[in-house]
Amino acid sequence: MINYNTVKAVIFDLDGVLVDTAIYHFQAWHRLAEGLGYSFSIVDNEQLKGVSRIESLELILKWAGLEKSDHEKADLLAHKNQWYLALIEQLNPDHLLPGSLDLLKKLQDKGIKIALGSASKNAMGILEKTGIISYFDALIDGNVVQLSKPNPEVFLKGAETLGIEPAYCLVLEDAQAGIDAANAAGMQVIGVGQEAHLKGAGMVVPELGVLVDKF
Repeated sequence: MINYNTVKAVIFDLDGVLVDTAIYHFQAWHRLAEGLGYSFSIVDNEQLKGVSRIESLELILKWAGLEKSDHEKADLLAHKNQWYLALIEQLNPDHLLPGSLDLLKKLQDKGIKIALGSASKNAMGILEKTGIISYFDALIDGNVVQLSKPNPEVFLKGAETLGIEPAYCLVLEDAQAGIDAANAAGMQVIGVGQEAHLKGAGMVVPELGVLVDKF
């Protein structure tokens, strides 16, 4: 169960919570994997949720039974990111997931601090394109953390930046690695998506609009 009365800050994951960019990641990783001779599937893509870019590549190389030098890996990652950036150029406020904007507005009206806690290195651009960057009091993304989820660094840094103790923070996540990271940080956590894929969350909701009346 979630104790909403103690929540002083909400930390949002990005992909799959506020904006659905998962399809663009899938398309870019699929293109990269196909170039390596590996048939990349939706099931594979699910295992990359909440995982850093380099760790995602390491998994694909492992599945493909390939080894690459650090230079080759950097080159592959650069290509993947170029393809992904080209795909997300089309993003606009219409791409926000249901309930995202309503919840951000409600939290801001209530004076509850808002932070981003995402592994994405393109988070700033996505928030700008979708028109919601002004709602955030802190932006913690893949450019400012060293360790990826399930390590709690991204959420702990968010709480520190906001000046809020972890116990008073609520995390919204769509990936198991993010749920695990929030629990490790000592924060309450709500899963967004299907309960079967989000073990250990205080509760699971299908979309953010369900939470608007909770605050």
